Amino acid sequence: MNSLSSNSPVLQTGSGSAPASSMPPGEENIDLGRMLGMLVDNKWKIVFITLLFGVGGAIYSLLATPIYQGDALVQVEKTGPRTGADEVAAMLLQEEPITGAQIEILQSRLIVGQAANQQNLDISVTPVVFPVIGNALIRYDITRPDFAQGRPEIWGGESIFVESLSVAPELVNKSLTLEIMEGGYRILGPEGEELLFGRAGERSESNNPWLEIYVSEIQAPAGAQFSLRKRSQQATIDYLRSRFVVAQKGERDTGVLQLVLTGPDINEVESSLNAITEVYLAQNIARQAAEAENSLQFLDEQLPNVREQLVEAENRLNAYRMEQESVDLTEETRNMLTGMVDIESRLNDLEMQESELSRRFTPNHPVYAALLEKRAQLERERANLEQRTSNLPETQQQILRMTRDVEVTQQIYVQLLNRMQELNIAKAATVGNVRIIDFAMTRSSPIKPKSALIVIICLLVGCLLAVSWILLRGFLSKGVENAEQLEDIGLPVYATVPRSADQMKLVKRIKYRNNKTSQHAIGSFLAKLYPTDMAVEAIRGLRTSLHFAMMDARNNAIMITGPSPGIGKSFVTINLAFVCAQAGQRVLVIDADMRKGNMHFTFNDKSENGLSEVLSGKLAAEKAIRRSDVPGMHYMTRGVAPPNPSELLMRHSFAEMIGEVGKNYDLVLIDTPPILAVTDASIIGKVAGTSLLVARFGVNPVREVKVAARRLANTGVHVQGCILNAIEKTAAISYGYGYYSYSYK
Repeated sequence: MNSLSSNSPVLQTGSGSAPASSMPPGEENIDLGRMLGMLVDNKWKIVFITLLFGVGGAIYSLLATPIYQGDALVQVEKTGPRTGADEVAAMLLQEEPITGAQIEILQSRLIVGQAANQQNLDISVTPVVFPVIGNALIRYDITRPDFAQGRPEIWGGESIFVESLSVAPELVNKSLTLEIMEGGYRILGPEGEELLFGRAGERSESNNPWLEIYVSEIQAPAGAQFSLRKRSQQATIDYLRSRFVVAQKGERDTGVLQLVLTGPDINEVESSLNAITEVYLAQNIARQAAEAENSLQFLDEQLPNVREQLVEAENRLNAYRMEQESVDLTEETRNMLTGMVDIESRLNDLEMQESELSRRFTPNHPVYAALLEKRAQLERERANLEQRTSNLPETQQQILRMTRDVEVTQQIYVQLLNRMQELNIAKAATVGNVRIIDFAMTRSSPIKPKSALIVIICLLVGCLLAVSWILLRGFLSKGVENAEQLEDIGLPVYATVPRSADQMKLVKRIKYRNNKTSQHAIGSFLAKLYPTDMAVEAIRGLRTSLHFAMMDARNNAIMITGPSPGIGKSFVTINLAFVCAQAGQRVLVIDADMRKGNMHFTFNDKSENGLSEVLSGKLAAEKAIRRSDVPGMHYMTRGVAPPNPSELLMRHSFAEMIGEVGKNYDLVLIDTPPILAVTDASIIGKVAGTSLLVARFGVNPVREVKVAARRLANTGVHVQGCILNAIEKTAAISYGYGYYSYSYK
């Protein structure tokens, strides 16, 4: 608002506002300036809501249960060749994948289940806490106050330790309640029934249903409660596995795995993660030793058979030599014997390798196929030697075959003994191909909740919601915001009355007044108490405009109505009567709202003996007119609320009364009910010479004002003009439509 300092009274323009930009009716273009103005007008609401969300986020961060994270590092080494099959595989570059398989092993039920059992994770002990607050009282070590004595919620410093818990199958995964009692504790079942009574440091048992529990320590007062649950094996594994993650360190197959475990208990996280790594290491060692164990078992089964075959071969050879009187082998036969023994030895070695490969590969595997090809080649060499031995004398052939059987069997027996010694040594020295690089370590600071991030997000969400709510409310509220909107629908605007802060105080005083010392009937008039208020100046401008509006009127009665209640019709009527009386006119104000009229409160008067009594013939009009302390200003209350106000107004007595009182007054102002609520205004408008509509800034939509004028027009009542009441100078109007208001002081 622009001000020019002077000592002259305030001067308000007739229309009150002129737009910087006008939007034609029905156009739905978005006015960015108006949007910015709405945000400026509600900046403190936005700040308050934003801070409220920020405080909510901070409170949530303080109350939320912190989650800690522990991590460990293990390395899976690539094992070197140990058997002939491994040598062949290494030569053919057939390397087994390491990381993927080990990750699956680490997350298997075998590893996770054993670790969970070691940590007794199948026993869940949860304190009973307050809703919303959660376990914050325990974490911040807030001791139990006196008023909380005997309550079940757990406070700081209170705990129990359950060493073991065993239940019947029907109680597995069911929630039990442990309640501390004087001298011990009791266990309540899922339905609240008492199952057993026990004491700390003693093993307690019940038979129906079966339950056994050992509570080693209790540090809680009587009445405190804890929730117990015996998890099933699968539920225990799922509980630990849901918090456990294994990932490879590095981009390539490095063999280094990072084990991560999260949870609310920092000690449980670290101990459980160490248990997983130890179980994994022990399982790997056992797996490596299992291969040697299986081979030893196979050799133990074969060794007696080979020893028996060796003895039989030696006996046959000795018996044949004695029968043939010690036949010796020629040099050529000895050479052939050496070749055949060597081939048989190599074939036997390939058979042992094949027995190992058959447990790992199929015959189509390249390693397996290479071994079969090598064995086929040796068999062809053996067949060639056997073909050559067929040319020897029969005695030499027999001695050759028997000697070959003895030496081959002897070599096989020696190989088996050597292999068994190697496997025994390997089994005793097995360390596995897994080593722990970093044992579990848990960070002292939780990973969740991230307090700073939560507060920032809450602030952003709060600001976004506040801005969205304000903009949505502004766009959904289609109330009149400038005079041009009314003029666009054909209603001249005679005055724009600014919203008065002093008038709002007076309204509260009228509603809740209890001041018995005030003896002035006009004590609540804005125009009386604050004659220089801008709203009063605007009504003075209306007084001037009415002089021209009533030039062709058939009488001096003016009806003031509006589309809806609570828009200031009575305010405009009373203050207009006051300023007209100040100008030397004789003015009569009639409260024609016989339903809910409250004009008598303004005059500190009662409603009885008013308009309803006059229209019903119970009281003469001159006796219903009352004098105020303002010279020339009189008023008539609504009277006792009748059951048929519309029917009373339709009587000829109303028109006759208006004609009679109009002769004694220069101006008769009639305050009516809202036109869209009841038909009283249409009936009164037929009698009054001038009809004016009051629309409230930001409350009455343009369409509503248009409907009200159309309804009056349908009954033959012509609306001369409109009054825009309670207009405010807001940033939304200044940036959007534009607002021009001047004071001259």
